[in-house]
This record gives sequence, structure tokens and C-alpha cells, in this order.
Amino acid sequence: MRFFKNIFIFAAISILTLSFSNISNSSEKNYYKDLINDWSRIFPDQNRNAAGPKFFKYIIDKNITYEDFIEYNKLYCAVSGSLIDPNSEPDFLLVKEKGTNQKICGNYYKCCVPCSCDIMKYSEVQKMKYQFKDGIKEFFVFTIKNPCNKEDFPNRVNKDYFCNGDKINSKQVFSLDDRIVIGLLHNGKSCKKDEIDFVKNHPITGRYCELRNNTPIENLQTGMGDIFIKLAR
Repeated sequence: MRFFKNIFIFAAISILTLSFSNISNSSEKNYYKDLINDWSRIFPDQNRNAAGPKFFKYIIDKNITYEDFIEYNKLYCAVSGSLIDPNSEPDFLLVKEKGTNQKICGNYYKCCVPCSCDIMKYSEVQKMKYQFKDGIKEFFVFTIKNPCNKEDFPNRVNKDYFCNGDKINSKQVFSLDDRIVIGLLHNGKSCKKDEIDFVKNHPITGRYCELRNNTPIENLQTGMGDIFIKLAR
């Protein structure tokens, strides 16, 4: 079975690589190719389930500019750990800020619609400062609470990616205040009333997400299903 699993993984990565072979020589192509080429280093056992934090750690450990950091963070889904088409459009959403409950709005690049619902409900954002090649920058990141002492830690997620015993594994993921950083909220800022109304009334972030977020966890069949939710709740 492991042989066929490895064949499938190799084929999937090959298809992803070929699907972008006709993109012009843009910076986006180089960012994407970096993630493809280093896939096995980011995910040593090829398990990317709910492992967006592994991408974030890989990216922020690079010696890059802030612009590079932004572009890399458009190419993976913080909820699922899936790669994203470089030409994808983000969802505009809102998330509560840790500690203040202030509503923070911004753009989120996702692999599928349910991930936008899950990240709004099960994550919080925090401000973070970091030294890049071109100076210190401040931005909002999605975070989840430390999952390492969970009795129901999802068995389809590689716990070693996140945890060293009951503590967050700082060699594998980035943390703030004992919370795991799972991804970047692009263009994050305090929400205005019309922006809150837009999110709540939007057919996806409003009506669809309300339906999904009121569905019992055992009945979730789309997106990451219950995997990320079990990790983050």
C-alpha cells in the first residue's frame, strides 16, 4: 500500500508542476516552484493535512523581502495545507483579534470555500512584527490555540509537525503566545461597518458559512471535513 501511496503522491506533484509549466516567467511562478521543489522538505512524510503552519514556518525562515513573504503566502491554504493556483482570487472575510475581540478584515487565499468558513470560526488573528531583508514589518496572522494536549488530536494530522510532547514544536511551526501561526491575513485592518455587512451578507462568507458552521462536526464532508476543526477548536 505504501508503494501505491508514494506513486500517487509523485503523480500528484508532477501534475501540479506540469499544470503551471506554461505560466510566464513571473515572480509568482518562481515562488510556486520553490514550494513544489521543497515539498518533501516541508512535509517529510508527504502528509500536508491541516499543515498550513508548516508552509508559514518554511516561508518566514527564508532570508527574503516583505514582498516575497506576501507572495509566498498567497500560494497555500492555511486550513488544509493545499497548494493554491497562483492566479486564485482571495475571499474577503473577517476574524476576531485575539485578546480584543475586535473584528479584523482582510483577504484570505484558500483552496476551497469551506476553508474560509472554518478559518473565520476557529482561528483568531494577532499582530506580528518581523525583520525582513528590507526592514521590520507588521501584519496580521491567523493563529490557533495549542492543540498538543488534545485527547482527540486528529489522527490524519502528523502530530510531530506541531508538537513536542504537550508543547508546540518551535522547530516545525511558528508560534505566538503559545498559539500556532497557521497563515497570513492579507491586507488586514480593523473592519468598517460596510465591510462587516459585506461579509455577513455575502453568499459564501455569509449564508454558506452560516450553514456550514451550524452543521454538526460529524456530518461535515467538504473541505477538510472535521480534521482542521478538531485540531483548532
